Amino acid sequence: MATDIRLKEGLSEITEAIVATYTECRHINHLGHKPLPSREAVCDILADLMDILYPGYVRRQNLHMGNVEYHVGDLIDGLHDKMTQQISRALRHEYTADSGPVDFEKLAQQKTIELLGRIPQIRNILEQDVASAYLGDPAAKSHHEIIFCYPGLEAVTVYRLAHELTLLGVPLIPRMMTEHAHSKTGIDIHPGARIGPGFFIDHGTGVVIGETCDIGRNVKLYQGVTLGALSFPRDAAGNIIRGMKRHPTLEDEVVVYANATILGGDTTVGHHAVIGSNVWLTQSVEPYTVVLLEKPQLRIKSPDAKGPDFQI
Repeated sequence: MATDIRLKEGLSEITEAIVATYTECRHINHLGHKPLPSREAVCDILADLMDILYPGYVRRQNLHMGNVEYHVGDLIDGLHDKMTQQISRALRHEYTADSGPVDFEKLAQQKTIELLGRIPQIRNILEQDVASAYLGDPAAKSHHEIIFCYPGLEAVTVYRLAHELTLLGVPLIPRMMTEHAHSKTGIDIHPGARIGPGFFIDHGTGVVIGETCDIGRNVKLYQGVTLGALSFPRDAAGNIIRGMKRHPTLEDEVVVYANATILGGDTTVGHHAVIGSNVWLTQSVEPYTVVLLEKPQLRIKSPDAKGPDFQI
């Protein structure tokens, strides 16, 4: 026991050394009286929103037209308070003295009401996303299966909510939402991307969609697709220039197969084009173009060392 006490005496020195880094490494701590948005609260908000977007599929079952209005009204009332609190925290964090005095609660309430008012529009778009998934995947047995089981739909749903918050000028929370979906589904969609209705991500794992992507209607991506930046333009001091278009444009009805990489803000894939698996594309292609890698040569060696090799 005596040895244990002597060892514990060093804990105060460890604590002091850690606290000293809070001054030196100031970019990785947030100290003060302005609480940041809560990750747990944002996830809870997402769960409520999913329950409204897909009633009967998420938490509450046995819903029907006789009781669904009460259920949704209760969720909306709770979301008003929860979202107002989290959005006001995010706005306060971004506040600078040059902006003048701001009533963060009032501004957050306005943005909350605006988002909630957009839910009917979001549901209309999601209806097209689900229909596109069902029509585009012969393995899908029903629309129910897509809503219950498809990670692509979950990631796109969270993106559509986060994108609306981005358009409303809400900081932090949209990225918190999409990164939560990323951790669950393996699909990384930046909330700043612009994606048309009828969007379908099949399988989905490893898909990356950058902030300044423009994606048209009825576009389909497979797993491992990257829509990324070719390079990051910098100013004379070597700092990244932000706010420029860095990611590609995919027009209507484009299909991009597994593990293809399309890069660059000047790269446009014309409507109805098909991009094959494993393609690396950094230039624009015309509508109805098919872009494929030349067929690789497959060599099969016989288990008998003296036997022939076969090439396909």
